[in-house]
Amino acid sequence: MPRPGGPGVQEKSKDFKNSMIRLLSNLKPWKIIMIVALILAMISAILALVAPDKLSVLTDTITAGISPDVDKIYEIGELIDSNLGEEGKQQFAICEGMVPEIDKDSTIALGACSQLNKSLEVIEVDGVVISVDDQIKFLELVSEMGDETGTKKALGLIDELPDSIYQLVKPSINMNKIKSISLLMIGLYLVSALFSFIQGFALTTVSNRFANKLRNSISAKVNKLPLRYFDSHEIGDVLSRVTNDVDMVAQNLNNSLATLVSSITLFLGSIFMMFVTNWIMAITAILSSILGFILMFAIMSKSQKYFNQRQEALGEMNGYIEEMYSGHNVVKAYNGEKEAMKEFMTLNNELYRTNKKSQFLSGLMHPIMGFIGNFGYVMVCIVGALLTMNDVISFGVIVAFMIYVRLFTNPLSQIAQAMSGLQSTAAASERVFEFLDEKEMSDQRDMKKRLNKSQVKGAIEFKNVKFGYDAGRTIIKNFSVSVKPGQKIAIVGPTGAGKTTMVNLLMKFYEINNGQILIDGVSTSELTRENVHEMFIMVLQDTWLFEGTIRENIKFNKEDVTDREIWEALRTVGVDHFVKTLPGGLDYVISDNDTISQGQKQLLTIARGMVADAPFLILDEATSNVDTRTEELVQKAMDKLTEGRTSFIIAHRLSTIKNADLILVMNEGNIIEQGNHEELMKQGGFYEKLYNSQFEKIG
Repeated sequence: MPRPGGPGVQEKSKDFKNSMIRLLSNLKPWKIIMIVALILAMISAILALVAPDKLSVLTDTITAGISPDVDKIYEIGELIDSNLGEEGKQQFAICEGMVPEIDKDSTIALGACSQLNKSLEVIEVDGVVISVDDQIKFLELVSEMGDETGTKKALGLIDELPDSIYQLVKPSINMNKIKSISLLMIGLYLVSALFSFIQGFALTTVSNRFANKLRNSISAKVNKLPLRYFDSHEIGDVLSRVTNDVDMVAQNLNNSLATLVSSITLFLGSIFMMFVTNWIMAITAILSSILGFILMFAIMSKSQKYFNQRQEALGEMNGYIEEMYSGHNVVKAYNGEKEAMKEFMTLNNELYRTNKKSQFLSGLMHPIMGFIGNFGYVMVCIVGALLTMNDVISFGVIVAFMIYVRLFTNPLSQIAQAMSGLQSTAAASERVFEFLDEKEMSDQRDMKKRLNKSQVKGAIEFKNVKFGYDAGRTIIKNFSVSVKPGQKIAIVGPTGAGKTTMVNLLMKFYEINNGQILIDGVSTSELTRENVHEMFIMVLQDTWLFEGTIRENIKFNKEDVTDREIWEALRTVGVDHFVKTLPGGLDYVISDNDTISQGQKQLLTIARGMVADAPFLILDEATSNVDTRTEELVQKAMDKLTEGRTSFIIAHRLSTIKNADLILVMNEGNIIEQGNHEELMKQGGFYEKLYNSQFEKIG
């Protein structure tokens, strides 16, 4: 059944703290670049925080430019009051009929008006001359406004003001100030974007170089690991560590670190800037956002269990589908369609139920985030409007706070995503480091002894060999045999007898516990693994051909091979005609989609052995995956390959090793019988029963 996993479920680290410490310690070669990148991310966030404050000033400047200069109106009023003096104020009051006992049209009032015109002097404000008549008209307008004060009074006066005074107080936008603020904001955003680009480029470079380093380390590690590791671990798991886990580390390292730093900076910085600007508005924005986040986290806690249930249900259904498709013929043959459909519907309904709930709850996240932001905007506008009406803040502060609310709410979700990404990074790095920490094969660089394969005669001797995969379980108990140069040795026995184990020990894939294996009298313990490997040709039951040309497959890991030698090897094993029929001949590229038969592939691997030209040959079930007709062709090719070489043949089809010089019959890790085919059949022992049993099964 497939391993559950998918969107919504993050694999968590076993030891997050120590995993991150080790991960960061492996990033030391790029420490300076990373520090600079994170500082740039922080500065970029700070610049983004400064921009709203400048936007507030810009807004206030524009707002001030589209309304009359209230301060200038009051300044002019004070100058005219000073010009009037106390006596002038009395005359103005009488002239305007503001004194109850004196009628406005009376002689006294007319005289006061005349006297007022004579007592007032012309004044000049900012280079503009304000005549006596304009001063009196201004005073009349002010007296008509009564007790109204402030901006409302100024706005009531503006349309009726004399031209001289209107020129001084009329709306006027300070374009120079707006231009300077706008340029400053553009500069802030450009620098912020530049720093963000640099840190992104730097972290991308670091993460990919680190991933490259990890892959190189893993590649080197693979060649140092004993065969024991690969026997005890699934190949898919190893490949996942090399590909998925390394990519996970690189991607999340690139995204999460900078996001975490910038988001924390934005979150804390926005709180600081809000309180510096206005503490009442700051509390309003924070409280309105926190209420939304409490709701969001409550929903997230509820949805997680449904995500887990969904993945389990998905895994069960996928496993069931895989079983039904792989056994489709059996289902049809036994009329099990209804039962299979019933079980499928049960699993499908469970997946539908959990998927519906998980998707519904997760789908609420986006509208809730929108609600949090919009609710914050509304509260900021309401409270800001009240404060603006009472002249506590300006309109620009409201604009700034609307941006601060976004800068405050967005980082919280980004921090959560970044922490989740770091959890995945830690989990993936643990798996990679576990692989890199696996026990390696012993170092053999100090071994000086070396055999030249062109001079090796081909004698091999096993002397009291003992071996066990585990300390408490011995597989090969006391194995001894002497093989002469050029002999064809067949190793037979039931499954688990130790046949393949003996070959693995001969190839030095495993180290023996006791005893010795001698090649031309030299113990393999004194030779490097590479030296031992180059003296053997191996043809296995699984035909291994990589994606590449036939030429590249035949001359694998041996560069000094001519096409003539390749064709000679192909001709020897009888596959040259087939290769000539392929488009391009030796340049034909073998791929997974090829229609090359299993037998043809096996013949190509035998040709590879021909080209390798080593003194020893190992054939491990080389004909087990082919039909009888193809087996004959492969057998002929193998017979040619064994000529002049000391050969070890492992086979379950005993008919294929009847011509062996020596047959070793193994059972429970020991040689219980040995001799050629005729000798062993005459003995009437284990081999004779084993040989005849294969024909009994056929009958």
